[in-house]
Amino acid sequence: MRRLFDVLVSAILLILLAPLLVLVALAVRLTSKGPALYRAERVGRGGTIFHMLKFRTMVTGADRMGPGITAQGDPRVTAVGRFLRATKLDEMPQFVNVLTGEMTLIGPRAESPQFVAHYTAEQRRLLEVPPGITGPGQLRYTTDQQDKVVDVARAEEVYIQEILTEKLARDLEYLERRGFVSDVKVLAETAWVMVAGLARAAFRRA
Repeated sequence: MRRLFDVLVSAILLILLAPLLVLVALAVRLTSKGPALYRAERVGRGGTIFHMLKFRTMVTGADRMGPGITAQGDPRVTAVGRFLRATKLDEMPQFVNVLTGEMTLIGPRAESPQFVAHYTAEQRRLLEVPPGITGPGQLRYTTDQQDKVVDVARAEEVYIQEILTEKLARDLEYLERRGFVSDVKVLAETAWVMVAGLARAAFRRA
């Protein structure tokens, strides 16, 4: 039932959001050099590696210019990218990953192999299910909390030691009580984060 729900919702949203997807892709392409989409290497169910689709929010080659975690005022993030991250619109292409079965709508955060290498045996239980577009762990790491990483040189260290453990704990807790009610709650929180992000972006422009 969960897989059927994933496929139906993702297909419908991709059709309905097609005009917005095109506009975002154009905005990314016209405001910075490089492709509109970024294929991020992530660890999926069973520890398999897949490429998660996102709208590109950083300059091309950003992964070779600094740490795998962005810090406050990170110059690699483009102006359009900051807006997309704040509103989570950069995540929309991941509906394609859901259709292919690599991801689910709600689940643990899809992490990079370099950070999964630090998982404990208990935390690796999260790899028993597909990663989600949204979930408790992802909501924990909002743009506001990301801005707390102020030292670029220690960005990955701070993420692993101070942020990752808390995010994974929330995902593990979710996994224990995963059900319709908890999923509705996550969807409602995600909608709130997106609306709040749009409101902040509009306020900053005003």
